[in-house]
Amino acid sequence: MESTPTPDELPDRAEVVVVGAGHNSLVAAAYLARSGLEVLVLEASATVGGNTRTEELTLPGFAHDSCSSAHVLIQNNPLVRDDELGLVAEQGLRYLTTDPAVVMPQPDGDVLVMRPDLEATAAEIARWSSRDARAFEEMVLAWRGGLGAAHGRWSSALPQPEDDTTRAYLALRSRSAWDVVHETYEHPVVRSFVLWLAMATIQDPRRPGTGFLPSSLAVGRLDHGWTTPVGGSQALPDALVRVITAHGGTVVCSATVTGYVTDGDRVTGVRVGDRTVAAGRAVVTGGHLAVVADQVVGGAPSPDLVEARDTWRPGLSVLAVHAALRGDLAFGESGIASAAAGLGTADGMARHLDRCVAGEVDAYDPWLLVVNQTLVDPSRVAGAGGTFKILTMAPWRRADGRDWADTKDEYGAALVDLVRQRTRGLGELDILSMRTESPPDVAAHNPQNLGGSCHGGEFLLDGRVLPGWPRYDTGLEGLFLTGSTTHPGGSVSGRPGRNAARTVLQALGRDPLDVMGPG
Repeated sequence: MESTPTPDELPDRAEVVVVGAGHNSLVAAAYLARSGLEVLVLEASATVGGNTRTEELTLPGFAHDSCSSAHVLIQNNPLVRDDELGLVAEQGLRYLTTDPAVVMPQPDGDVLVMRPDLEATAAEIARWSSRDARAFEEMVLAWRGGLGAAHGRWSSALPQPEDDTTRAYLALRSRSAWDVVHETYEHPVVRSFVLWLAMATIQDPRRPGTGFLPSSLAVGRLDHGWTTPVGGSQALPDALVRVITAHGGTVVCSATVTGYVTDGDRVTGVRVGDRTVAAGRAVVTGGHLAVVADQVVGGAPSPDLVEARDTWRPGLSVLAVHAALRGDLAFGESGIASAAAGLGTADGMARHLDRCVAGEVDAYDPWLLVVNQTLVDPSRVAGAGGTFKILTMAPWRRADGRDWADTKDEYGAALVDLVRQRTRGLGELDILSMRTESPPDVAAHNPQNLGGSCHGGEFLLDGRVLPGWPRYDTGLEGLFLTGSTTHPGGSVSGRPGRNAARTVLQALGRDPLDVMGPG
């Protein structure tokens, strides 16, 4: 990553101060800098990236994505789709579409293989159920026929037309992914596969409001595979920093913002240690909405910020196993190579979620994501070898009273044993080094991961669960929001960053169309 100024070189002021250097804060900063505003980004950590960091977590020379791995959702964002900031054409950001997109190895040694191609994937599903293959094609065609466009408008926080497509999309959103999958598909393998896809954003699929996820996430994999950034997730924030600095902006790491300074009428700057950095026109914070309200200095937080703080909850917390391997993995008896694989049956996933809520761990039939991205991006290892990750849900606190510090390695080994039963290349001698991060470790890795949630958690508003706070303004003049706790929530989508930039530009009397399209 490019070098950044130290706190000793911290400017006294900027037109716009952006707090945090996760990918959404950097997206917002890049659009604002490209519009001609003087932008200063302040990051508490020693490096940029937040949950899109790539780090040597196990052995020297093995680059692991500490949190995010696939960059699928951002492919449909005009930021990347239309290359609005020149990340691809000017900054060299490269994405690989993988084939297979993802595989689901079965207990009998067979493997369901999803290709980045509808016809091929439908033919694969037909090996289990021709009826379900037709239903899958119909689901995909309906999404591509208009529901996906409605979802794009929703993700961009844009008004929806009052038409049949919008009504159909909103009706689908109101349902649960569990009900949609079980009413659409009949074969247990196909049900488990589509439900596994739907859980990629770490939400309970039985909750109303998740009904669009089977369609959205299945089509994302069909269109983009397991989208892999060359060099690791870190390639995205690094490219965004280059855009910001190319347009006169500054990024400062190891600069922790502890307060948002108000003069009673508007937010005028931020506190960094014992200094105040003035913001002439706006402050945009990617800070966690569970704490921003308590960091307002010189006046009261707005009712919006207080409500966001008081209605936030962590949702599902996660656990990760990282390993350095001698080589890459292959799945099933036939040894199919894939950068990503899923494990779990529909009933097992439901039981897994219930046990998490009860504070219990599950290594029998949980939802598991297995990632082996050196298969398609060998540049992540200096020499021979592979990087490996398991991601799953786990309780923040164990009901049996055992401390995660004492039990995480035991549980991580149990998960590896489970994956090993359906995988080649994961024998004990194949593992060079292994590191398990419990939910408290995930929280310690990044201050944004409160409660062990790496997707921003959720808000309980008027009896509804929302994955992201629905506004980017705050009720305090001059203070705006971005990041995973804002709409549409976590994952590498870049939507909170782009949406926040549009909101700021409009508030400052500038035309967002000067730097972004209308979508």
